[in-house]
This record gives sequence, C-alpha cells and structure tokens, in this order.
Amino acid sequence: MTMDRSARFWDLDTWEEISSSLRRNRLRTLLTACGVFWGTLMLTLFLGFGTGLQHGVNRDFMGLARQSLYVRADRTLIGYQGQGPGRQVWLTNDDIDLVKNLPGVIGVSPRLFFGSFGDGQNVLAGTKSGNFFVMATTPEFAAVEAIELQRGRQLDAGDLAEGRKVALIGENVRNVLFGDENPIGRYVSFRGVFFRVIGEIHSLKTGWQADRQNNSVFLPLSTAQLAYNRRGMVSNTSVSVASGVSPSELEHDIVARLKKRHGVDPNDPQGIRSFNVAEEFRRITNLFLGIQAFVWFVGSATLLAGILGVSNILLITVKERTKELGIRKALGATPGSILRMVVAESLLLTSLAGYAGIVAGVALLELAGRITATMPQAPISDPEIDLAVVLGAAGILLLGGLLAAVMPARHATRIHPVEALRAE
Repeated sequence: MTMDRSARFWDLDTWEEISSSLRRNRLRTLLTACGVFWGTLMLTLFLGFGTGLQHGVNRDFMGLARQSLYVRADRTLIGYQGQGPGRQVWLTNDDIDLVKNLPGVIGVSPRLFFGSFGDGQNVLAGTKSGNFFVMATTPEFAAVEAIELQRGRQLDAGDLAEGRKVALIGENVRNVLFGDENPIGRYVSFRGVFFRVIGEIHSLKTGWQADRQNNSVFLPLSTAQLAYNRRGMVSNTSVSVASGVSPSELEHDIVARLKKRHGVDPNDPQGIRSFNVAEEFRRITNLFLGIQAFVWFVGSATLLAGILGVSNILLITVKERTKELGIRKALGATPGSILRMVVAESLLLTSLAGYAGIVAGVALLELAGRITATMPQAPISDPEIDLAVVLGAAGILLLGGLLAAVMPARHATRIHPVEALRAE
C-alpha cells in the first residue's frame, strides 16, 4: 500500500496536472519563481564574492609567515633620559642576537635598506643602469618571503661569514641590465662597489609587493655593513614565532627589551615599531567569519522572502480551485492525494527557480573570476562557491518548498465537498 502511494506521488499524470496548473497562471507563476530565483542568486553571489574577498586578503598576505612579526627602528617622538625627541634609532647586530635567543623565536631575518624605504637606487652593469631597490639581508630571507629561485643559488652562510661581494637579483633587474642573457657570474655595481651575481629570483607575490621584489638587488648583510660604513646597523627584522607561542606576548617582550636597550620611552609609539602579522591575520579571519555569517543571514532572508511568496501564491491557487478540489473529494480523492499534489507543486516551483538561480550565480562568479584574473591588485580574487555550500543551498530550497506547502496543503485537505460545490 505504501509503495502504491509513493508511485502515485511520482506518477506522470500527477506531474502533468501540476504543470498544467502552473501554465494556466503563467504570469503569476513567473513572478513567484522570480522571488525564489532572486533569493538563490543573491545567496550564491554573496557567498562567492565573500570567498573572493577572502582570497584577495590571503593573496596579499602571501609570503608573510602567518606566525611572524616585524620590528623596525624609527625616530623617537618622546624625549627620554636626557635625550630629546626626534632621535633616530638603529637596530644593531647585537639586537638581532638578543631577539634570536629569546624563547619562542625560531628564526630572524634582518634587513638593511639603502635610502628611504621604497626609494630606488642607481645600479650599474657595464654600460647599462637602472633604478632598483637595494637591500642587504641574510639567508633566512628566502625562508620568510615568497620568492622562487630562477637561476643560480640563494645567499648562504658562507657569503656572510666571509664577507663575499655577491648579489641576488630580481628578474626585472636581470631584464634591464642583462636582457635575455644569463646573469650568473656577471657583475653589478652599487655606489662604486662591484658584486658578482650568484642568483636570479622571481616573486610569488602579486601587485606592488611582487614588483618591488622583482626590482630588487639583495646583498649579504655583513658585506654591505662593511662596504658602506654601516657597521652593525640594521633597518628592520622579521621574527618567525614557534607554534604554540603567543605572537602578541612575544611582540610585547621584544619591543620592551629593545626600547630599554636603546633608551626609548616605554610609552613612545614610534621609537621601536612593530607589525604583528599573526595578530593582523587573526583579526581579518574573525572579520571574515562575521561577514560570512552576515552573508548567510541576508541571503537566507532574501530566499525566505521568495519562499513565502510561493506559499502565498499556492494558498491563492488552492482557494481558486476550491470547487475543483471539492469535486475531487466527492469523487473519492483522499486528503493525502490532495496534500501530495500541493507539496509537489511547491517543490517543483522552488526547485526549478532555485536551481536556475544557483546556475546563474555560478556563471556570474565565473565571469567575475576571469575579469579579476586580469586585475592582480583587485581586492577580490577568484570568487567561487564550494560544492558543499551549493548542496546546503539546495537543501534549504527543498526544506523551504516543503514549508511553503504547509499552510496551502492544510487548507486544501480541510475543504468540505458540499461547501466547496457551493463556492462561487
């Protein structure tokens, strides 16, 4: 008996009857379907663009170790211990050794910049010259930055220990100074000092960060400090933090120690400055969790509005077919058969409109992904929606279709044949 009822639910005649009912009221059916279509479309786009925004932030964080922080020295804002404000502070090799030996620190990569941060310097190679960023660093730099070796080798411990005059160059530096030729073994000069090129790198970052690295010349820190009378001086350093250690607590400890070593007021916000990548990434991650929850709320509310529209239209349809339903009951139709008819009509309408909304949303996200792929600095990157989210939206649609049919179905099953036949 159960199988017979199930068969009647999926019977072709039943679906033809439902289709005929929807076609008789095409405009009303279309407008109702548009509500569900718009709700699923908005939910799909909201979730897809939310994911794309998150991808864009992850792209901008690419190459920055998530469990790391940066420390640099600057001019003081507050006078301290007899020294006035505006004093330039420099980190030193001893500071790097101090930080390196702190518990929870697994790596330190000091850097020494020439000129103001972001200013290019004139670099020569034979008769050619170019304006590039020049930075002195250590072998640990390759472990904390998103760079890929194209030719040759990276800086190593021997380069620092022996003060070798060698250089690692970005691919744009090679293109300007050497063209398509292999630069390994060739020489570049900076401020009258010649350096032999040992490697060429390509940045894995995007936007201005990639442009900066590809237009950089990297020198051994010890060599640059001696060659340019910067003995023991360091501009800034990155600190890699061990897992299980709080980057915020370690950051506070490092800054406090360095301020004390350099006579900087503990309340001076500028003398010793820091940037906590881990803390910043955590804040952004929490922000995206909030955005995702908000997107689900708005999208679901929009979808709910469409489903309520389906319920109202079905209720109107049931009232218009009161006499027809009364005749059905008089001829022996059971409440269950009428219930199945109303539920099937609701599921058909919401499923088709919802599926169309999801397909349209995925197509628009694909188009947006192709457009943003040509814009490496766009805040959104590769907008997409996971299959699990699509399945979740489909589940919400089916549930919504069932809920939308509850009130109309109850009204239809309670129709009395005699009263129905009297209805105008």
